[in-house]
Amino acid sequence: MIKTANWRWFTEYQTDSTLVAHKVKRFLYSGKSKYQEIDVIETEDFGICLVLDGKIQSSIVDEFIYHESLVHPAMVTHPNPEKVLIIGGGEGGTAREVLKHNTVKRVVMVDIDEEVIQVSKEYIPQLSSGAFDDKRLSLIIDDGRAYLEKTHEEYDVILIDVTDPLPEGPSYLLYTKQFYELAKRRLKPNGVMATQATSVFYSRRSYTLIYSTLKRVFPIVRAYSAWIPSYVSAWGFVLASLKHDPLDLSDDEVRSILGKRNVHNLRFYHPEFHKSLFTLPLYLKRALEEEREIVTDEKPTFMPA
Repeated sequence: MIKTANWRWFTEYQTDSTLVAHKVKRFLYSGKSKYQEIDVIETEDFGICLVLDGKIQSSIVDEFIYHESLVHPAMVTHPNPEKVLIIGGGEGGTAREVLKHNTVKRVVMVDIDEEVIQVSKEYIPQLSSGAFDDKRLSLIIDDGRAYLEKTHEEYDVILIDVTDPLPEGPSYLLYTKQFYELAKRRLKPNGVMATQATSVFYSRRSYTLIYSTLKRVFPIVRAYSAWIPSYVSAWGFVLASLKHDPLDLSDDEVRSILGKRNVHNLRFYHPEFHKSLFTLPLYLKRALEEEREIVTDEKPTFMPA
C-alpha cells in the first residue's frame, strides 16, 4: 500500500502528478498474493475499502454504483439471460447483482487471485451478500483469458470486472482485440458483453481505446459512464452486443423487465436512468468518435499507475 509518513492517511495516485488522500480509521488487512498487493482499510468517508495495488476497488459506501452500472444494463439488454460468465469480480459484488435476476440458472465466476476472494469474504462480506453460497454460482480460480481459450461453454452475458490495465498488474491483456474476440466466440448468437473501462478523465485514452477496440469486434457497441465518489472520477463502461441494442429499450420496457425478473433493492440503476447512462458529454462523444487506434496484445493500453 502507498502510505504517507503519517500512517493515518492512505494516498492513491490517479496519475504521477495527482494523488488523493483518505484519512484512515484502521487497517484491517495487508498482504501480497502472487499477483498483487491486497489491503483492506476503513476510511472516514468511504468506510471499509478493498485496495489492490494501491488503488481502491470497492468501498462499502458507494460500491453499488459501480456494480449496478456494470451489471444491469447488460442483463436488461439481453431478453433472457440464463448463463452468465463473470471474469474477475473477486469481491463478489458483480455476482451479487447478476443473481438478482430470476432468469439466471448458472453463473461461472473466473478469478485469477483466490486470496482476493478469501480476504473479501473475511473482511468485507457485505460486498458479496451471500453470493458465494448461491448454488447457481460456480467459482473457478484461473486466468480469465486462459479459461476462455479452453472452455466450450457458451454464455448469454459476459461481464468483465477486472483490475485496471497496469503495467505490473494481472489484467492488461484482458483489454485487447484478441481477448474480446475470445469473449465473442463464447457468447451465444444474441449475447451481450460489458466491461469496466477505466476513468473517463484520468485515463481517457484507455477508455476511448477500449471502445474503439470493441467496435472492431462487435456490431453494436455503446459507451457509458457513472460517477464513482471513491474513484474521484466518472468511470467508464462499455457494452458490446451481437444483436440487442440497449438504446432500443424504453423506460417502461426496462421497468417491466426488472419487475418480471423480481429485481429489487437497487440503489442506483432504475428504468428512467437506463438511457441516461449512455448519454455522454460532448467532449467524450467526440473523443470516442475520433479514436482510430485499437488495443492489441502487441500494443496494450495502460492507465496511469
